[in-house]
Amino acid sequence: MYREHRPWRVPGDAMQMQWEYKWYKLVKNSVPPNFYARYNNRGQTAKQVFIITHQPLVREGRKWLSKTSESCSLVAALVATVAFTTSTAIPGGANEVTGVPVLSGQPAFKVFAVASLVALCSSVTALVLFLSILTSRFQEKDVAMDLPKKLLMGMTSLWTSIASILVSFCAGHFFIIEDGMKSSVYLIYAVTCLPVSFFVLVQLPLYLDLMLAIFRKVPQRVYKVFSH
Repeated sequence: MYREHRPWRVPGDAMQMQWEYKWYKLVKNSVPPNFYARYNNRGQTAKQVFIITHQPLVREGRKWLSKTSESCSLVAALVATVAFTTSTAIPGGANEVTGVPVLSGQPAFKVFAVASLVALCSSVTALVLFLSILTSRFQEKDVAMDLPKKLLMGMTSLWTSIASILVSFCAGHFFIIEDGMKSSVYLIYAVTCLPVSFFVLVQLPLYLDLMLAIFRKVPQRVYKVFSH
């Protein structure tokens, strides 16, 4: 059985399954098509053997992907709620006659508008990606290839939304700071970003492992011509 033998070590069951599936595809493409379609002494094809021997890994990968997606979707939903509230608010109000924001000419207002819009779009994107993982069929190919990619894109969108919501907060808060304090408020903004920076650093190993598992290629078959 597969669980008793691991010739290479890849962190995480879902990422290990992805690595196994890449090797399976390499072997499949390296043999003649008529050889791949044959049966073993138990009447099983190579695909059936792969599915049966990797069922425990698929179950563990499914649990890990579901648990991770549930946690991240909760954070994405909270960020989306805050981002929606922020994007609909106008710092300083609007002109009663023209309806144009009073502070529209200031650079900080443009930063606030762009950052709040990016936060809303990226948080909704992350939420959709995480929900698509939770509603997946969790077949072998899904766990091996599709779902890790969705998780990587979802985490990227989530981090983008968190960073954007902080930028929009700092830009909106910049209007209520007195001119004499604007030079010293940057330190406060930097301290405010520390919890998010810590969260990113904690999740960075998982993010790098996902990227490595997705973009890393198995050793390709090399054909050599020998002269006699």
